[in-house]
Amino acid sequence: MKQDRSSAAAIEPTRSELEILQVLWLHGPSTVRFVNEKLNEQKREVQYTSTLKLMQIMVEKKILSRDESNMKHIYAPLLEEQKTKNFLLEKFVDSIYNGSAANLMMQLLGNKKTSKKELDAIRELLNKTKK
Repeated sequence: MKQDRSSAAAIEPTRSELEILQVLWLHGPSTVRFVNEKLNEQKREVQYTSTLKLMQIMVEKKILSRDESNMKHIYAPLLEEQKTKNFLLEKFVDSIYNGSAANLMMQLLGNKKTSKKELDAIRELLNKTKK
C-alpha cells in the first residue's frame, strides 16, 4: 500500500512510531528484535515487549506490514519515507511558521550550529532553484 497525500493526512505517525519507521526506512524490512536493538543504540532504552506491541499496533493502523511466512516475523513500512516527511514538514511549517518556509529558513540559518558545508549545500540548492 503506497501513501498519497490524502492517506498521509489520515495516518500521522506518533514520535515513537516515527522512530520505528526511521529504522525500517534506513535498514529495510526487519524483525522486532533488530528494530528494538537499533532503537536502544540510537535513541533510548526501550523494552522488547514495548517495541513488539507498538509494531503490532502499527500493523493494525496500516503503517507497517508483517510477513508471517517465517518463524521470525518481518515488518516493513507501508508509508513512503519522503511523502511522510513532506507531510509532517508541511504540517510543522503551517502550524509553527504560519506556512512561511522563509521564516523557517531564516530561523534555521540563524542557528549557530549550521556548518559551512551545510551553508554551501543550501547556497547550491538556492542557485539551482533560481534557474
